[in-house]
Amino acid sequence: MLHQITYLLFKLKLVQPSESTLNFWTYYGHVEKLEYAVTNGNYKTRKWAAEGLEVVGQPSSIPVLLKCIDDKVQNVSIAALNALESIGAEDELIKTITKKRFYWVKQVQDRKAKYEANKNKKYNIYRWERASKKSFDRVKEQLKRPITWASF
Repeated sequence: MLHQITYLLFKLKLVQPSESTLNFWTYYGHVEKLEYAVTNGNYKTRKWAAEGLEVVGQPSSIPVLLKCIDDKVQNVSIAALNALESIGAEDELIKTITKKRFYWVKQVQDRKAKYEANKNKKYNIYRWERASKKSFDRVKEQLKRPITWASF
């Protein structure tokens, strides 16, 4: 009864369901409540609901999880990808989408790790003398000298 009240308050946008509530919904297979939580909750709720949908494993929740893989929070999109991978194991489209998306997530994580590794690194900047600079200096010196008719 308490979990039903929590769901009603969640639909009214007054509270966010707790992890125990989402575990209850997962245990009893309340897929529609978990799908609503994936689309309308805060980032923790969305992550827990995606993990719950992975455990329930209903193929009817694949469209909701496909929308969820483009989430702004990376942990939510990874949880949705894991759920899609376990639910749509035979579907080639789902396999392709999750494979490409996991590759993209790995690239983002590698870029972030590379940035963190090089964040405090100091670089030496050297000024190399170029031929164009030398010729520019030579022309500048020639312009400083007075023009005589003997040089023509």
